[in-house]
Amino acid sequence: LLIPQEFRTADNGAEHGVFCFFSIESDCLEAGGDKLMAEYVSMIEELPFGDDLRTALEETFYAGQRPLAYDGGGRITLPEGLCQEAGLGDDVVIVGLGSRFQIWDRARWNARRDERRALARQAVRERGEAGRLALRARRPQGEGA
Repeated sequence: LLIPQEFRTADNGAEHGVFCFFSIESDCLEAGGDKLMAEYVSMIEELPFGDDLRTALEETFYAGQRPLAYDGGGRITLPEGLCQEAGLGDDVVIVGLGSRFQIWDRARWNARRDERRALARQAVRERGEAGRLALRARRPQGEGA
């Protein structure tokens, strides 16, 4: 699988390879470099040792991840077990998410994409409404409508 250049940068710590695992959030694979690793480690270490949530995160993230190096052309070979777990076939799509990216079965992603766009639109509308309310609350009485 060819990883686009913008995902293979020093900024996200993925210039030499990525960590790949079954996503905790969705039915896909998730991958990223050192920055993503640090985010998960920080989240896990915030929880007390022995806490059930911490153990679940450790089992899912640490036990499920595979370090993958790029070949000379910027490609990685996805482990068959991870592909089976995520239901990946020959037609996949890479979805960039800042410090990480997800690898989806194209048909599954196409079905999810419209739902996620609608949710994102709702988030933008709600944020805009909250911002307008906050602005109105800061205005002195009698100014503006």
